[in-house]
Amino acid sequence: MILSGKEIQKQIKIGKIVTVIDPYDEKLINPNSYNLRLYNELLTYTDEILDMKKPLNTEKIVIPEDGLILHPGKLYLGRTYERTSTNSFVPMLEGRSSIGRLGLFIHVTAGFGDIGFSGYWTLEIQCIQPVKIYPMVEICQIYYHTLDGEFESYKSGKYQNNTGIQPSLLYKDFEKIQSK
Repeated sequence: MILSGKEIQKQIKIGKIVTVIDPYDEKLINPNSYNLRLYNELLTYTDEILDMKKPLNTEKIVIPEDGLILHPGKLYLGRTYERTSTNSFVPMLEGRSSIGRLGLFIHVTAGFGDIGFSGYWTLEIQCIQPVKIYPMVEICQIYYHTLDGEFESYKSGKYQNNTGIQPSLLYKDFEKIQSK
């Protein structure tokens, strides 16, 4: 089941969905989701080849108020302005249809969250053709599934409680394998 917008509001009020939104805006509630906004920074990888076994170099780009043009064939990492966490529901992230209709994709593969995740959502942004973006645009929507059965909350230190845009930390998985 997916929570309705009114149920999302109710669960926020009773503390099962914790959202830190500055400011919290009830206008961002939809019938079964909540719109999240784009923070004013992006990261791009500067390495020519992305080696998943190694930490990668990145460059920060600030999105000016008058916008920034994104180009096809490049991966941009962004993050939501809002920080979210939940201990009771499975969070999912999708691009808004108005954003998709511009040929702008906000996640390559990582739209699925875990119960217990707390932090900002890193967005893997790509575009079909050049598109101009702006900070604080309502770029995606979060929605919540219920979960049946016993579960363990997300506890990985890899992305939990992040404070900014998170490049891939996959290399840490290889470090774990090598240390065994």
